[in-house]
Amino acid sequence: MNIQSLPRRSFLSSIPLFTVPGLMAEALTLTPKQTEGPFYPDKMPIDTDNDLIIINNSLTPAVGTVAYLSGKVTDVKGNPLRNALVEIWQVDNNGVYIHSRGGSRDKLDSNFQGYGKFLTDSKGRYSFRTLRPSPYSGRTPHIHMAVSAKGQRKLTTQCYVEGEPRNQKDFILKRVKGSKERNSLIIPFNPLPKSKVGEVTARFDIVVGWTPES
Repeated sequence: MNIQSLPRRSFLSSIPLFTVPGLMAEALTLTPKQTEGPFYPDKMPIDTDNDLIIINNSLTPAVGTVAYLSGKVTDVKGNPLRNALVEIWQVDNNGVYIHSRGGSRDKLDSNFQGYGKFLTDSKGRYSFRTLRPSPYSGRTPHIHMAVSAKGQRKLTTQCYVEGEPRNQKDFILKRVKGSKERNSLIIPFNPLPKSKVGEVTARFDIVVGWTPES
């Protein structure tokens, strides 16, 4: 099944996907690589699409603040990368991963997918409906992300919440050398205009050090 052709997710097509105004003359900042961590799913959920809030045709959504995460995948010159596989995985609102050792199974929100994937379009764009990330013991709120092309993992990283005090002490984020590179991983989660249930939206552009031909 084409993960971008999901009739029951038609609302996702209305998510604002912003474009980069023109191609920049100078090279963009490469998105820093970060550890995959121990909690990449050891068993995939029954649903792996880009809406992590609803599993298959369930009527019960996950608990938490809904976040619309979108962006572009480009090379350092700003050229979009088409058909790149973007994966995300994160804890639920209780700080539990779907990985079997990713926290107390008693606290796991069985309505949260925990993992999703999406193929970028012709303009390198991707989008997810997920949860605003929650903290858990020892870590600041974050979303794990990976980009693959031609069946090979090209980048593994994490994105963080702007204004989160825990960022200052997070041992993974502190490993990123250079404030420009570190700040490129920290993004605002802003209120979604006209949302009546407190949804938020965030944009995370990913810059990789390879071209579509490589």
